[in-house]
Amino acid sequence: MIHPLSDVKTKNIGEDTNIWQFCVVLEGAVIGSGCNICSHCFIENKVVIGNDVTVKNGVSLYDGITIEDNVFIGPNASFCNDKYPKSKNKNFKLAPILVKKGASIGANATILPGVTIGENALVAAGAVVVEDVPDGVVYINSERVKNGR
Repeated sequence: MIHPLSDVKTKNIGEDTNIWQFCVVLEGAVIGSGCNICSHCFIENKVVIGNDVTVKNGVSLYDGITIEDNVFIGPNASFCNDKYPKSKNKNFKLAPILVKKGASIGANATILPGVTIGENALVAAGAVVVEDVPDGVVYINSERVKNGR
């Protein structure tokens, strides 16, 4: 289902995916099946989203972001793809982000450029991720907590 109040240009959307109102999805984006893209999301051209992914309200996914299967992205999580952002930067260097299968990213977390979030890792709400997060690790306030809960 694509809500009539969204602006979806891509044809690369799997079965049983819902894209809710006020979303913008650009032509080159790829979205798998069984996904739920909640309202007020933006998905740029060079973004790949796997199957059974939930992207909550207010999330923007910019070029170079890959989200594998069964990932949860909490509301207003932020993803940055440029280490040295500047308006009209002619020297822009894309720094891709990879979120591996089964990972969860809490509300208002910030994922910095070039980071990989490991399989089944958990990024706490409000965390600022400045380095790769290994598989199965809980990442809280810029610190790793092994096997933690």
